[in-house]
Amino acid sequence: MKGHHQVSQQLLRWGIYFSGLLVMSLGIVLTIKADLGASPWDVFHIGLYKQLGLTIGTWSIIVGFVILGISSIVSKKLPQAGALVNMLTVGIFIDMYMALPFLNTPDFVIGKILMLIIGIVINGYGMGLYISARLGAGPRDSLMIALTEKIKWKIQHIRSSMEIIVLIIGWILGGPVFIGTILYCLVIGNVVGFALPQCTKLADQMMFKIGKTKQRSVSEKQLSH
Repeated sequence: MKGHHQVSQQLLRWGIYFSGLLVMSLGIVLTIKADLGASPWDVFHIGLYKQLGLTIGTWSIIVGFVILGISSIVSKKLPQAGALVNMLTVGIFIDMYMALPFLNTPDFVIGKILMLIIGIVINGYGMGLYISARLGAGPRDSLMIALTEKIKWKIQHIRSSMEIIVLIIGWILGGPVFIGTILYCLVIGNVVGFALPQCTKLADQMMFKIGKTKQRSVSEKQLSH
C-alpha cells in the first residue's frame, strides 16, 4: 500500500508540474503576442527565429538543451528529469499556443497593455505552480544555480548578468525589446514571489489529501477483515 501511495503522490506531482508548464507557456505567448517587448530569454529565442527560421518553441528547446549541457559541465552533475521535461514541453507548448488562430495581437494599445499584464501574471503563476511540484528547476534556473555554486556570486547578480547578456544578443538578432521587456524584468520576481507560496500551499494540500484518502482506505480494509 505504501508503494501505491508513493506512486499516486508522484503522479500528482507530475500533474501539477505539467499544469504549471502549460500555464507558464500560455503566459509567455501572451507577452509575445502583446507585441510590446518580450522577456530577455524570449527576445533571444525570437531573434534566433527571425535570423535562422524554425519556430520560437524549437529555439526554446535548442537553447535549453545547450544550457543544460553547460549547467551539467559546470556542476559536474547530470540534469534532473524535471529540467529535461521542462526543456522539451515548454517549447512544444509555446508553439502550440502560438498556432492558436484566435490568439492575436490586439489592435489597440490598451488591449496590448492588458494582454502583456495578464501574460506576466499568468507566467508568474505558472512558474509558481511548476516549482511547487518540487521536480527540479528548468534549464535556465539550473544554470543559474550551478554558476552560483561555482563562482559564489549572489543568485540575483548571476540571474541579472545572464538576462542582460541574452537580451543584448537577442536585440542584436532583431528580437523585440520595448517597454514590455522592462516591465517584465521589473515585476516578474514580485509576481512569482506572490504566487509561489499560494501554489506551494495548494500543492501541499493536494498531497495531504491523497495521503489522508489512502490512509482511510487502508483503515477501512483492515476493519472489513
